[in-house]
Order: sequence, then C-alpha cells, then structure tokens
Amino acid sequence: MASLKEEQLESYLIGGQARFYRLAYSYLQDREEALDAVQTAVCRSLERRESLRDEGALQTWFTRILVNACMDLLRQRKRVAFVPPEALESGSYEDPLPEDGALASRVNALPPETQTVVKLRFYEDMSLKEISEVTGCNLNTVKSRLYAGLKKLRVSLEGVTLE
Repeated sequence: MASLKEEQLESYLIGGQARFYRLAYSYLQDREEALDAVQTAVCRSLERRESLRDEGALQTWFTRILVNACMDLLRQRKRVAFVPPEALESGSYEDPLPEDGALASRVNALPPETQTVVKLRFYEDMSLKEISEVTGCNLNTVKSRLYAGLKKLRVSLEGVTLE
C-alpha cells in the first residue's frame, strides 16, 4: 500500500507535467531534450522519494531535481551533435516561447545562475524564498542575482521598440 507521501508525490507529478515541461524547455530550448529532462527528473524523484523529509517542500525538492537534470543535459551538449529541429517530427508539445523570442533570447543570454533565478521567479512564479531553497543559495544572493538580471534585461531591451 502506498504511503501518503508517495500518493502526494504521484499526484504532484501527474498534475504538474505541463509546468515541468515549460521549465525544462526554458533551459534546453529543445522539445525532445525538455521531455527527456522531465522524464529523468520524474524517475529520480521516484527513486529518491525517501529523501523528501517535508511534504510541504515537495515543489522546491522536485524543482531542484528538474533543474539539475536540465543542467546535466546542457553539460552533455558540448559532446553531442544534434539533428536540426526541421528533421524532427512534430509532436503534441509546442514550443512555449513567443514567435519573436526577443525577451526569451535575452534571458537565455544571462549567466546561468542569474538565468535560473529569473526563470524560476517569472516562468514558474516561485517566491524568492522558494528559489533560495531550490538553488541552495542564500536569500540575499537570490535577490542580488534577480535584480542584477532584471537590470541587464532592461538595458538590453531599451533599444528594442514595440510595434
């Protein structure tokens, strides 16, 4: 019989699939890799469910696993040649970025630590405290990375005119 913790984890994993995919895609910019990262994170979370001490921290615990899975894939990219996206079949998942990609490309140009904080804050609507727990950084570090990232984004977007 499944414990309450296992049932909560299962329910969370099933209910958050689209959100997990969006976060993974924001890191990887590739549909297949994002799906792989989500699958890896789900498997890791199920394998390590006993390490979850506080059920209230389920979101931050799983987000940390997912972000680490994405970072692992990004590190592996340096050694792998990819098939162009045009050669892939279209699937049921759509790329969640706007067509022009102006803001998304500028967020992706930020340093990795800053990029993580910005994505978790605005793509996943996490609080600064939750981001601190996910990244393992001090709350003040998270704040400084967020505000530095926002300043860089503002400066880079000042030259862009909206039509």
